[in-house]
Amino acid sequence: MKDKPELTFRTGFRVRLRLLTADDAVTLTTWMNDPETTQYITQYLPKTLEAEHAWIELLYKNDKDIVFGIEHIEDDTLIGVIGLHHIQYRHGTASTGATIGSKDHLGKGYGSEAKMLLLKYAFDTLNLRKIGARVYAFNGRSLRYQEKCGYRVEGVLKEQHFINGEYHDEVLLAVRREDWLPIWERYQSTGTV
Repeated sequence: MKDKPELTFRTGFRVRLRLLTADDAVTLTTWMNDPETTQYITQYLPKTLEAEHAWIELLYKNDKDIVFGIEHIEDDTLIGVIGLHHIQYRHGTASTGATIGSKDHLGKGYGSEAKMLLLKYAFDTLNLRKIGARVYAFNGRSLRYQEKCGYRVEGVLKEQHFINGEYHDEVLLAVRREDWLPIWERYQSTGTV
């Protein structure tokens, strides 16, 4: 990453958010074809390298979806992706989605830190007021990390998704700036969420 500082968008204590490039397509294709990863996201059809290249090519051509790579600062490794989606500037709302595709980096707080950086941008630069998230009810890791970042449950869609041969509930969560701000202040002083 040291040779491409123009890709860095926001930097935290252990991760940075950066723009995705065509060079990331192979890594993304690997993640998007891994059933262990895709069981937690809406992606379930096979993805080709060409499809990932096309997706990256279109990423920064609209203002309704803003997606970043999550890069581990220590070794400049792409470990996941995170984004704001369905941005409604008039209403001040958006939704988020994130995936840590690198199994070596799961459960270590990198997603929480990336989410804090993304929320800082959403609230303090884009002037959004409420950010939603949707989580499969069986994904306890994601539910816990959303709540650590200030999200609260707003509802449940019963038996909404068919995954691994069964129907599962979808949990709807949201965070507002005033609920997130004390967590951001703690993160700034301690480096932890």
